Amino acid sequence: MPTPTALQFDGAAGVRLAADSFGDPASPVVLMLHGGGQTRHAWRATAASLADAGWCAITVDLRGHGESAHPRPAAYSPDDFADDIRALIEQITVAAATVATGAASEGEPAATPAAITEGPIVIGASLGGIAALLALVEPPAAPAAGLVLVDVAHRFQPRGGGRVVGFMEQHADGFADLAEAGDAVAAYLPNRPRPRDTSGLRHNLRRKGERWVWHWDPEVLTAARAIMEDPSQLSARLTSATACLHQPCLLVRGAQSDVLSAAIAREFVDLAPSATLAEVPRAGHMVAGDNNDAFALAIHAWLVTLAPR
Repeated sequence: MPTPTALQFDGAAGVRLAADSFGDPASPVVLMLHGGGQTRHAWRATAASLADAGWCAITVDLRGHGESAHPRPAAYSPDDFADDIRALIEQITVAAATVATGAASEGEPAATPAAITEGPIVIGASLGGIAALLALVEPPAAPAAGLVLVDVAHRFQPRGGGRVVGFMEQHADGFADLAEAGDAVAAYLPNRPRPRDTSGLRHNLRRKGERWVWHWDPEVLTAARAIMEDPSQLSARLTSATACLHQPCLLVRGAQSDVLSAAIAREFVDLAPSATLAEVPRAGHMVAGDNNDAFALAIHAWLVTLAPR
């Protein structure tokens, strides 16, 4: 797997955001936003395959996650994450224009217009998808050439959403070693074979004394709990945003998801003006991690319809 280029962006209010870039920076950009409690490394395999197909995939640690900053006072509302995405898209669009201008001055083919005028294609899972939908529709709307939502739509099943938040609340004191953390993940994801090698969990954990703890700010849970207690306000905003979304949109649902039901997915596609639906077999809410090969195929097939490589 190729070694990515480390990047850093400034989110809203100057919050530092860590990122990786896969592929030629002169290629059209796909911005990849992970779900709550994850890090940018959740996209690594998909980002590498996109780079191989001629895209520049940028994976970002959301604020409070991974190597990105933990703002103080804590600021983890949907609006905070959406404002970060607006800032990311602005910086990516400026960078793409700069690369294209430099290529043109050297007599090389410039980047496609979509990489400059329409903004990147945005892929967002769960929390990342919620924030992306708000950022692209609610004012000031950020430009984007397309949107992929991964197992998230205008509303969700409370039981499945509660299970996600419940898992994030567990093991606040961390783990003795990676094997213990692997046991916890396997219990949470019984549909996924437990990997023999748990070293990949290092991307989701950090050392705290003699323990391994999750690599995200516990304050993230405050906003998550508030949403779970009363999801109606957020759902109303997402429903309104869905109806106003003008960009091409792909909704990817894990066929075994307990967060996004088949009925809710169909509602979304009926509501969004230019949305299509793809279901990934043998996958729950963590679609890319459960069945990355099928997930990547669905993404590639849809991207080709936007901009054949």
